[in-house]
Amino acid sequence: MDLPCPEWVLYVEQKWTELKTEGTERFCRLTDIDAIFNYGLSLIRPEDLNAFSRLSEKYSVQKSPERAPEFRQQGNLSFKVKDYTSAALYYSKGVCHADKNREEISLCYANRSAALFYHGLYRECLEDIRRALEAGYPSHLQDKLRARQTACLSQLKKPEKSNQTTTNNQTPPCQKIRNTRSCISPGVSVYFSPEKGRHILATENKTAGEVILEDEAFCCVLIPGKTFNTENRHCHHCLSQSLSFVPCPNCSYVRYCGESCQKDAWQSWHRWECHIGADLLAIGVLGHLALRVALKAGQNEVKRVKKSTSEEDHVTCSSYKSDLPVKLSLGDPCGGISDCYHGNTYMSIYSLLPHVAQHSPSSRFLLAITMAMLYRRLQGGPPPDMWASCENKGVSGTWEPEMSVLGATALRHMMQLRCNAQAVTAVMVKEESSMAVQSSSEIRIATAIFPVLSLLNHSCSPNTNISFTTGFQTDPLNQFVCSEDNDDHPKNSHSCVKATIRASKDLTPGQEILHCYGPHCSRMEVKERRRLLLEQYYFHCNCRACQRDLLEGSQKATENAAPGLKCVKCGKPLQSHMDGYKCSWPSCGHQITSADVQNTLKALQSLLDKAFHLMEQHRLDEALKILKSASSQANSMLTEIHPLQGELADVTARVYATAGEWSLASSSLKRSIVAIQVQFGEDSIELGRQLFKLAQLHFNGGDCGAALSVIPRAHKLLSLHCGPHCEELQELCEMERCLQGLL
Repeated sequence: MDLPCPEWVLYVEQKWTELKTEGTERFCRLTDIDAIFNYGLSLIRPEDLNAFSRLSEKYSVQKSPERAPEFRQQGNLSFKVKDYTSAALYYSKGVCHADKNREEISLCYANRSAALFYHGLYRECLEDIRRALEAGYPSHLQDKLRARQTACLSQLKKPEKSNQTTTNNQTPPCQKIRNTRSCISPGVSVYFSPEKGRHILATENKTAGEVILEDEAFCCVLIPGKTFNTENRHCHHCLSQSLSFVPCPNCSYVRYCGESCQKDAWQSWHRWECHIGADLLAIGVLGHLALRVALKAGQNEVKRVKKSTSEEDHVTCSSYKSDLPVKLSLGDPCGGISDCYHGNTYMSIYSLLPHVAQHSPSSRFLLAITMAMLYRRLQGGPPPDMWASCENKGVSGTWEPEMSVLGATALRHMMQLRCNAQAVTAVMVKEESSMAVQSSSEIRIATAIFPVLSLLNHSCSPNTNISFTTGFQTDPLNQFVCSEDNDDHPKNSHSCVKATIRASKDLTPGQEILHCYGPHCSRMEVKERRRLLLEQYYFHCNCRACQRDLLEGSQKATENAAPGLKCVKCGKPLQSHMDGYKCSWPSCGHQITSADVQNTLKALQSLLDKAFHLMEQHRLDEALKILKSASSQANSMLTEIHPLQGELADVTARVYATAGEWSLASSSLKRSIVAIQVQFGEDSIELGRQLFKLAQLHFNGGDCGAALSVIPRAHKLLSLHCGPHCEELQELCEMERCLQGLL
């Protein structure tokens, strides 16, 4: 949830309407963010605090020790049916709710160690055994724990099979920006022009797949999910996936992949966030992230940045006499805050435009009241260390009036995040033992802000793609070194969320490096893209893709084309005609209304959804019967490139694969690939993942030649979009090695 909960939005809207005309006019005249925040703070009344408390109660993060045994029992039920993933997740929920001084937490750790053992996670199993024993696991049950411990050690003595992928195209090293955790490739530089502001250009030829830049998130916040979603599967500090979390000692929501992340998060921000955890869930991810950025920066850094920069919300261009781009170097003198390059530093975050004037008055009011409320709630605990004094005045541990700068700074970041927040994604693999072919999808797991990545401008058809690395890592290119000792990770590693930007197309010198902000030409019509970009990012998109689509749209309107639709009588393409469609073949002349077309598409989608549900219940014959009926209906009205044809063929392939009918599954998936290629493009990640599934089908069916013919293209696309270390790519390499060994 990015924005505050709907109940709070309605409450603030009511407060806005109740303001007298004098009050609204005064607020609308405010442009200084400090003044906007202080005005919002002055409006917070005791009844507002009470109303917000009632709203946040439903997001309670308090521990419920009485629920821990219930979660453990649910874990036991999953364990009995050998669903070890669900078992581990239930045991983790028990760990998060259990009292740290009671026996129950040791029982949850011990049971989870068993699930981890059967998952083959032997190191994690040993850690849970240690935790269970340290938490006072009953002595009369310890024998089986010791036996499991011995079995783990025995397994770990066996040689591990390397999963390293090999590639003939090694990525050239990046150049680390001094004193930062960002890395920009040679032949790529930051520029400024009055028209585009700061942007990034290629200064040398770059080949598709080459790393353009790597940037470490300044801060990130995990997105809350449902049941066993992101919050239960990812560390709340480094975002790495895990099944063996350790909890926050004081709340039930936050969990970590190990003691190192637990310690780091507590020192960095969680000790101040913990007591307002429910409030943070109520105000949404963007408000939470804005506060976290301000907490991390600290009072001294904010004061230094504010002192050294202008408070203007627009780019200062007076020192630039030409419209030509000017190359920027880290730390060079500049004319204003927003025409300098600051690398991966807090200055880079602060210098991003908050677009105060572009936010509507009611939107600014919502943000101001929300951040003022959060600041009031934060005052219920001790002030953060990095904000605890104002030039050594006041009593340590007390909130001084000057500390309101914390709230104002967080408000600035909340305004910036509307245009600069970056979704962090991960590939989620559906874990079903009965599924012979992997089913995966890309999901959003967190929202972050990246200092250098934020400089990239948008294109609806970008020339880059982005992938993310999470967890504790040691980067051989950047040589990042952690200054603190960690108990469960190497000393030269640190927790981070890193974005890697690769060229998706060959680039030439002078070409701008472009990133997609969300609306992509392969997934959305041009009018909808431009509307969304104007609404959220405040600009009219005039990228090449939009220009092309607008031109083609006008041509299609002239030609009355209706892509993907065909006449049910003669099979010729349909054309738009008044409020419906007409056959393009004059001798036929068949017509159909738009409403009839939409109703048919909805009916087909309903059949597809029903078949998918039956497939998940392993009722394969019923699913296949429905899919055949739906495909027959679709073939009479839709061409092979229509997206719905691709979806029908994909699900049909999955049903055949589950039944072990590899040849039929391959044939169906090939039909899906035709539609996917037209919809998303020949170089798309969507096509890469479909080809990966096709390689799996050929492999499982024993068709060595067909599998080896598909693997190179799938390998190329997955490398291009995901880098050399993604799990799918590793599996492809393993398949290829196995098949070549059989030839």
